[in-house]
Amino acid sequence: MSPEQAKVLLKVFMDTAKIETETTRKVIRAIPEDRKSYKPDPKARSADELAWHLATAEIWFFDLILAGKPDLTTEQPACPPTIDAIFSWYEKNYSDRLDKLKNLPADKLTVLVLLGSMELPVVAYLNLLSVHSAHHRGQLSTYLRPMGSKVPSIYGGSADEPYQSA
Repeated sequence: MSPEQAKVLLKVFMDTAKIETETTRKVIRAIPEDRKSYKPDPKARSADELAWHLATAEIWFFDLILAGKPDLTTEQPACPPTIDAIFSWYEKNYSDRLDKLKNLPADKLTVLVLLGSMELPVVAYLNLLSVHSAHHRGQLSTYLRPMGSKVPSIYGGSADEPYQSA
């Protein structure tokens, strides 16, 4: 992959990330504070644990891209005590990483990074970040009604937030 192709992919993935993060924000904000420990099954993560995983994983992927290698040594920070604290942490760190990513030189985007059995140009991990986030947002959105909350519009309307044409 050429540096020019990587810059095009960066723009596409960053434009997508801006849309996707709005959805992530809506889903995290919909978690009722008094029901954040809800789990649909004993094997499942609680709603706040899943929201925290979603937030920290996105930042982890951004850090992988910025560093040009995965950090497999750092433990995930402890889950904050409130949904507001999770949301605030996500907002601060997401904005910081997005700003840094915009200024990443093109040649840094083409570095091949091995993660598990995948070896991809580092810019391609933005796609994996998006897919990973969509997966966990989907999980989390299924928790919302049983917790007494409303399901926000995600990729179209929901029964609680019907599609609105612009």
